[in-house]
Amino acid sequence: MDFRHATFMTSAARLDGTPPDQGAEVAFAGRSNAGKSSAINRLTERRGLARTSSTPGRTRLLNFFALDAGAALRLVDLPGYGYAKAPKSEQARWAALIERYLAERRSLRGLVLVADIRHAFKPGDEMMLDWARASELPLLALLTKADKLKRGARAQSVARARSRLPANAEAVPFSATAGLGVDEARAWLHARLDSPD
Repeated sequence: MDFRHATFMTSAARLDGTPPDQGAEVAFAGRSNAGKSSAINRLTERRGLARTSSTPGRTRLLNFFALDAGAALRLVDLPGYGYAKAPKSEQARWAALIERYLAERRSLRGLVLVADIRHAFKPGDEMMLDWARASELPLLALLTKADKLKRGARAQSVARARSRLPANAEAVPFSATAGLGVDEARAWLHARLDSPD
């Protein structure tokens, strides 16, 4: 599969509006403004594929991107969590949508947790880790903004993150701007998406 062939498929506000639940997909989860969309754009080398914004809370739907002509392989950008300025009712709706997607989507092969390497995992991140632990779904912790730290501090942050991960998870320091961790993340995605149904 060539990530550079990725195309936008659809956005869904409800589970019944998503593409057919077949093939294989990997979902990107994380706090609002953690860099999910930027990571998808860097991994696919498609600058405007996933919509980015400096304003937290812009991703409010399930956004699907096809990696092949038949759309059997997909990336999914989930709504960000932890955006305090959104109304509580909207936060609850996003949370319910994410929870249903994770619990019911049979084609889901892995979860990429996007988190800022400079900070410890937040409560929402820990919930994602707990869910991956309980469901035994492979998880990649993509530790963004790694270019902002010097090598020693980066290694310490990665070690701290790895100490919190379930057994079925890996952590990769990542920078959408500098390209750090892109090859490792793509290799992980390949392994998940190439797995049989």
